[in-house]
Amino acid sequence: MGAVVPETLSMADSDEPTAFKLSVRQSEPCLVTPAKETDKGMYFLSNLDQNIAVIIQTIYCFKSEEIGNETASDVLKDALAKVLVYYYPLSGRLTISADGKLIVNCTGEGAVFVEAEADCDLKDIGDIGKPDPTTLGKLVYNTPGAKNILEIPPMVAQVTKFKCGGFILGLSLNHCMFDGLAAMEFVNSWGEMARDLQLSVPPFTDRMILRSRVPPKISNPHNEFAEIEDVSDTSILYSDEPLLYKSFTFDTSRLAHLKQKATEDGVLINCTTFEALSAFVWKSRTEALKLEQNQQTKLLFAVDGRSKFDPPLPKGYFGNGIVLTNSLTTSGELVKKPLSHAVELVKNAVKMVDDEYMRSAIDFFETTRMRPSLTATLLITTWSKLGFHTTDFGWGAPVQSGPVSLPEREVSLFLSHGKQRKNISVLLGLPATAMHKFEELMDTI
Repeated sequence: MGAVVPETLSMADSDEPTAFKLSVRQSEPCLVTPAKETDKGMYFLSNLDQNIAVIIQTIYCFKSEEIGNETASDVLKDALAKVLVYYYPLSGRLTISADGKLIVNCTGEGAVFVEAEADCDLKDIGDIGKPDPTTLGKLVYNTPGAKNILEIPPMVAQVTKFKCGGFILGLSLNHCMFDGLAAMEFVNSWGEMARDLQLSVPPFTDRMILRSRVPPKISNPHNEFAEIEDVSDTSILYSDEPLLYKSFTFDTSRLAHLKQKATEDGVLINCTTFEALSAFVWKSRTEALKLEQNQQTKLLFAVDGRSKFDPPLPKGYFGNGIVLTNSLTTSGELVKKPLSHAVELVKNAVKMVDDEYMRSAIDFFETTRMRPSLTATLLITTWSKLGFHTTDFGWGAPVQSGPVSLPEREVSLFLSHGKQRKNISVLLGLPATAMHKFEELMDTI
């Protein structure tokens, strides 16, 4: 069976168009190759990598009064060549293997690097926590004419200089190359190269440790792959109304109130912040979409399996060490029952993830080649504990960092927010009518 190759992602419009129009002039892209000779040939991607082959775009804003931005492009380009010696598969290109899976052809041809200039100051960009893909999309380079991810290099970087002396690093990375933790380690390693430091976390590049078993053994149910019938005709709702993107910030007091509400009926003794917030967002989104009572709805979220594998994955594992877990119920059950019910569903989804569950998920894909279905589904991605804000190329930590857009309309992103990074911003997109209802439900906490 051939591999399913996702199409390239298109930018969705924000619901709050701004009067500010960013103008960016891009130079011709160049290729940055590893500073030393690296391994060539085919590089194995595990089945955990296969499931999330989408482009993730992020930006990092830097400003230093002492340094300015004159040397930014040269410093980052030189450091990229050095770090690619360790992360050499990023210099290759994706292709399809003989057994129909994604694989990296380590050609060494290089990562794409683009220099650009903006016609304004960095402060004019505003708060990137408020989604505005129309503006932020100009700060990353999109491969012209690419029809699918095979035509997009695994790593593309753009450095945009601003009149004030600041600059923004915009990255387009294929999720099949790494999960959030591995991506964070890569970007921070790149920063260490720029500061002439040794890598604090050298990458472990052998992904064969997560190959499927022979023969495959499917020992767990895997409802994350379950196809759900859209009895609520949500596809019509999404096609008839504009998709609005908004972020909702939960400070520490709101999060504490939410956890209290989740346990006030005595069904649960306690719960984590993630469990309470995920359950609340899933329940509220389902209600806002007005799904039919008998509509099955699914929650998907990633669990870091690094420490849950037996033995644990090596430190610095370069790849996806996350596995999707799930909860499946009906809209009527989810909306009508108290919040504690939804939280309990999330808790059970967390508990089911152990070494055997993850090995079973790897073998399930090996046998079926199925990918998680997103019909009537909420997929939560948590970045709130990732240290992208610590990246330092010599200009200090970013003044801001975050995603350009969401990869799918079913995705909700949890981001850390505020000076202490203890607040959580929930970013998601919904059809206009549903978004207005969702906003009302968010105000109940």
